[in-house]
Amino acid sequence: MQKIEIFPITGIGEIRPGDDVAAEMVKNFDFRNNDIAVVTQKVVSKAEGRIVQVGEDDEDAYERAVLSEAKRILRQRGTLLITETHHGLICANAGVDRSNNQSGEITLLPVDPDRSAQWIRQRVKGLIGIEIAVIVSDTFGRAWRNGVTDVAIGSAGLDVIVNLKGTKDAGGRTLVATEVCIADEIAAAADLVKKKATSIPVAVVRGVDSSWITEGKRASEIIRSPDQDLFR
Repeated sequence: MQKIEIFPITGIGEIRPGDDVAAEMVKNFDFRNNDIAVVTQKVVSKAEGRIVQVGEDDEDAYERAVLSEAKRILRQRGTLLITETHHGLICANAGVDRSNNQSGEITLLPVDPDRSAQWIRQRVKGLIGIEIAVIVSDTFGRAWRNGVTDVAIGSAGLDVIVNLKGTKDAGGRTLVATEVCIADEIAAAADLVKKKATSIPVAVVRGVDSSWITEGKRASEIIRSPDQDLFR
């Protein structure tokens, strides 16, 4: 039976613009080939300088940042905006975040989360010669369900969606519509050890099907196109 293990990477300190997230990862963890590193979007954004200085509790500055990051607003309830970002992501307040930041700072999503994941992946290989996959994760709400969960907003080296169409279920019936977003499943599983207030920005998932570790797949492929979206 397949066994999957999830390891938090401890020892990574406060990340600031220009810091090398991949170097911090390999300094604090013994990677193996086919490991999947799930990196919290917040540290990626900080390392890439996606930080905006605002006054403490400056709601106007926060709102301006949200509007600048939003391609369009889909829904609004009070100060909560459900937006489509320039990446095509549907999320609250365009992913602009106050939490786990220094006083007076907010963070924006990476400009290209897939590219960020690829850079970390290549950097790890360059440092230690190990082939890993990388997911950049963020916390999203979900239509029709309470509570939030982590999802993949960036990916490199991973087959983000496994298409089971044409395969058989346990009863021998042919599956005709099943596609599994394993990138989101892995991101959510990793969050069980990262949690929200533990200062653990990276977790490693080990033991997934090695056939899922592949080149050329991006988390942007997960986003449903507007012509197939019944709710946008």
